[in-house]
Amino acid sequence: MTGALSRLEHDGSDHLGDFTTSWQLVPMSVAAIGIGFLSAWVALALLRLIGLVTNLAFFQRWDVALVSPAGNALGWLEVLVPVAGSLIIGFMARYGSERIRGHGIPEALESILIGGSRVEPRVAFLKPLSAAISIGTGGPFGAEGPIIMTGGAFGSMLAQFFKLTSAERKTLLVAGAAGGMSATFASPVAAVLLAVELLLFEWKPRSMIPVALASATAAATRRYIIGLGPLFPVPPHPVF
Repeated sequence: MTGALSRLEHDGSDHLGDFTTSWQLVPMSVAAIGIGFLSAWVALALLRLIGLVTNLAFFQRWDVALVSPAGNALGWLEVLVPVAGSLIIGFMARYGSERIRGHGIPEALESILIGGSRVEPRVAFLKPLSAAISIGTGGPFGAEGPIIMTGGAFGSMLAQFFKLTSAERKTLLVAGAAGGMSATFASPVAAVLLAVELLLFEWKPRSMIPVALASATAAATRRYIIGLGPLFPVPPHPVF
């Protein structure tokens, strides 16, 4: 009986200990706040790149404002713009990094599950550039995958620089991904939930708190560098 009780107590403490925190949460949270701040600037850079490529490709002007390709004066030549964009991206994937070929989320998952949460530094620069070219030239893609991969890459690089453990690298990678999503789409809560569901796979305080702090920091920073409101504002429509 005594042995059974001791085993139950031991099992219970192990289970409970998995949801406790230690002093290491403090530096991880500080790092996550920095990553959230950086992710907001990365999101701004991605949006500006998309606007720049769109204006150059369809209107032949140097402007970073997000505009619709509709109304351009290219005529039938506009069908060649996505073709040119895809050729450029193919060249970048062939001679730069093949990890820019995918949507972004599968590559982040692969980095966590197979690569020990390590992301190559060149991915952090080639992924947003290739995404901007793809979206800006009319490709049927969105910014959620690229910003997850790019923000996660910066988080992973910071963790690799300080030689953190695999679990800590994963936490900072996911913090960067959540921060990028939060700043891009002005959705801090949804960014945390998406990051937990797709990348983190756990609700433990040691990882949830840094991810939430990164997302909140990115959302707060977005207010001052991008502005308030959603990325895709919808004007009011009459009921009838």
